[in-house]
Amino acid sequence: MSEPWPCALGGPVASGRLRSVAGDFRVDEELGFEPDGDGEHVFLRLEKTGLNTSDLAQRIASLSGIHLRDISFSGMKDRNAVTRQWFSVRMAGRAEPDWTELAASGDVAVLQVSRHRRKLKRGVHRANRFRLVLRELTGDRGAIEQRLSAIRAQGAPNYFGEQRFGRGGANLVQALRWIDSGGRRLSRNKRSLYLSVLRAQLFNLLLADRVRTGDWNRVLAGDSCILAGTRSQFFCPEPDADIARRCAAADLHPALPLWGRGIEQLAGDAQQRRSLAVADFCGVADFLLAQGLDLDWRASRLVPDDFCWQFCDHGSLQLEFRLGAGSFATALLGECFRYA
Repeated sequence: MSEPWPCALGGPVASGRLRSVAGDFRVDEELGFEPDGDGEHVFLRLEKTGLNTSDLAQRIASLSGIHLRDISFSGMKDRNAVTRQWFSVRMAGRAEPDWTELAASGDVAVLQVSRHRRKLKRGVHRANRFRLVLRELTGDRGAIEQRLSAIRAQGAPNYFGEQRFGRGGANLVQALRWIDSGGRRLSRNKRSLYLSVLRAQLFNLLLADRVRTGDWNRVLAGDSCILAGTRSQFFCPEPDADIARRCAAADLHPALPLWGRGIEQLAGDAQQRRSLAVADFCGVADFLLAQGLDLDWRASRLVPDDFCWQFCDHGSLQLEFRLGAGSFATALLGECFRYA
């Protein structure tokens, strides 16, 4: 991560090596709906290995002759992994190429081709299913089991993972330099990347503040809430017993802001606390307001579904779980493991 964000459950109890080979980190994007089978957008479900999402989108553009702006995907997926995800290509009456040519270099497999009336938009997929392998595992097995069981029951802080910030935090460094340069004109993709990185940094600062005080998984007065498994959000001026019960049951989660226009209209102790939590980055907060981004909300907690694990031969551990779109597997891992 861009900095060692505080853990909620007491810090890592073991260490291991992640991504020794690409197949140790597998992600399968669950779209949550089936393409119509008709329409001007070709939907491609692709498996890629050792390739990032943007590079694969460029490869699709080169093969199809379609401008990159007409090629869409729902989520960015890791380079150092084996990942399955969907792309949409707006063909608008043009003849389709032979999509199997995408597989010519051996690092892409074409799993499904269909049609749909609408393009893919960012973040519309329902979830991601992960299968991870940690090798060279060190630590007490009983302590590992206990911590993983706690994560399964309680969840973990929903930090943005290090992938968002780039290797060694390079994306965050470049985004801050962009602010220092006066916000010079950038390509649409680069501007979008930098803005998302800056918002992620502020969110993680807000969440780290809640983790330190132990209320990251409780609804406080003046919080917003997000219903589990949805994007539905509502304001909670004063939580009652029913809100507390639903939060404890993970039916809803406390939500923290993704900085944007509208946050300046929030008042009360909760907003004062948020402002103090990002005080060292107040220039970033002001910059985001000036860029015209609208206020959004993100759950402070992730709760894995279908979470299971198995200790394997040769000192390795395999974990399988499902997370809602936008949550990072590395945020879950960080509550139990130090990994390289």
